[in-house]
Amino acid sequence: MAVSLGETPTRAFRAVFGVDFSGARLAGRTTWIARLDPVRQPRSRDAQPAFSLGALDRLDRLIEVFPARSRWPRQLALVREYRADDYGLGLECVRRARTLGPRMHIRRQTDIDARAPFDPYHYRIIYQTMHGMHSVLRPLRRDRATAVLPFQYARLDSAVRVLVEACPASTLKRLGLPSQNYKQPAGGPLTRRRRGVRRTIMAGIASHVCIGDRDRRVMMRDPGGDAIDAVLAALGAAQAFAAADHDAIARHARYPREGHLYV
Repeated sequence: MAVSLGETPTRAFRAVFGVDFSGARLAGRTTWIARLDPVRQPRSRDAQPAFSLGALDRLDRLIEVFPARSRWPRQLALVREYRADDYGLGLECVRRARTLGPRMHIRRQTDIDARAPFDPYHYRIIYQTMHGMHSVLRPLRRDRATAVLPFQYARLDSAVRVLVEACPASTLKRLGLPSQNYKQPAGGPLTRRRRGVRRTIMAGIASHVCIGDRDRRVMMRDPGGDAIDAVLAALGAAQAFAAADHDAIARHARYPREGHLYV
């Protein structure tokens, strides 16, 4: 999940925040936030801004399975119903999918387009889906200063902040970088293979993000790879928002109902 803060969507964002919810059961307790500050490249008026990594912090607190024409408030209502049973929410989505056909998991159009590794109610993802929708989307959807895209494009011109969904794995694929074998959820010193993959990723994003030595060490040493994912969420969201055809997304037959990955 990436949150972009700025004055208005027609101006350059002052900062871009990438928020990575861990896919584990304790997703709310293993959240990383990366702040990217745009830095204009010298001697190039038309160049896209590069980014410096302003802060990297860890928080220790904190679908097509619906009938046709269902809008996202109905989905948020279901999430609220299961707020104390995130895994149960995933099972309910599977149950609904099986009533429609043999597949247990029905991917959103954006999951297919962005080559996302999982659908939102996959057993590895359902925990962060729950936290993102219940703890972030549900409170912010009534904030008139916030535009949650692609559901609230009508607010985009007047919003002071924009909230979009990101996918680090999809951003890595778009950048031509390895999207696997950089995480080590079991913990402990990184294996030689994972260290090598992380070095490749860090080298690949170096032309887009200026990362200080301290933050680089954190990103290299964090076993779960969540610190890297937070930076990728912010970077992918910032680049995708700048390049997106927002009119086409807003008019899309499925994105305004299912969501859209800005990667």
